[in-house]
Parts: sequence; structure tokens; C-alpha cells
Amino acid sequence: MNFPLTSAESDTGTPVCSAKGCRTDAVWVLAWNNPKLHTPQRRKTWLACEEHREHLSQFLGVRGFLKDVVPLADWVAPAEG
Repeated sequence: MNFPLTSAESDTGTPVCSAKGCRTDAVWVLAWNNPKLHTPQRRKTWLACEEHREHLSQFLGVRGFLKDVVPLADWVAPAEG
């Protein structure tokens, strides 16, 4: 099940990377949750460009928060259908 995205958008309306200061178009969705705060089914999302995908994944992963990394196109397509 995909959850809605909340993200910043570029001037063209394209979602941008969640990395601090990055304004590059996002191509990845990092689905995560903090088990101390969220129910197991809840998924928060960060978006990532190619350059920041690994860094953001590692940040969430070492905390045990990262649940899935999915191409943005795959995440959005079922929600639109």
C-alpha cells in the first residue's frame, strides 16, 4: 500500500529531494516510520535525488526507521490509478 506524499515542489511542480538545501528533482521515495511514535502501518516519506538516496537511506537505516526505498514513478503510479 502506498501512502500520500507530502513534499516541496520545484517551480515546475515536480517533487524535490528532502536533503537539506537540495532542490534537485526527486526520483526515490524513502518510506519510514519511528516505531516509538508511529503505528507499524504508518509510513512517513522522504524524497531523494540520485545523489542523496544513499545518505538519507543510511540516516534512516541506522536508526531502524527505514522500511522501503521505491522509485518515485512506482510510488505515484498506483496512487493515481
